[in-house]
Amino acid sequence: MSTETSTSLQLTRILKADPGRVFRAWSTADGLKQWSCPEGATVGDVSVDLRVGGQYRIRMKGPEGQTYTAVGTYREIAAPNRLVYSWDWEEPDHAVGETLVTVEFEAVGDSTQVTLNHERFPNAEAAGAHEQGWGSCLNRLEATLSQ
Repeated sequence: MSTETSTSLQLTRILKADPGRVFRAWSTADGLKQWSCPEGATVGDVSVDLRVGGQYRIRMKGPEGQTYTAVGTYREIAAPNRLVYSWDWEEPDHAVGETLVTVEFEAVGDSTQVTLNHERFPNAEAAGAHEQGWGSCLNRLEATLSQ
């Protein structure tokens, strides 16, 4: 399920794993390497300094060889329930300005409901492009957790 306003988006997904496992997949370099890029792309280098004020960097390679590097700073860490961090692209051609990602992980039986809010986009076009990218990433996360 997804909803979008002109400068933000929200996606919700139920994943067949406990909140701790989903949180680790979202907050460790090894976890992020498994899923944190759209389908058809690959994840290269990932660095994570998981502390408030710590930074992360996720380098992705698109299917035609283009490089995209997501960068940001952790703002709030409440394992295994909530993660808040800034988000932008390192490459000037892809940069949208600093945006904010909030991810909440809620136990639902033996699964986890993941609610992702990504806000502060400069326009609806940027929000829409990221909604597609996040949806594809969540597909990969779901497949990774089912292995």
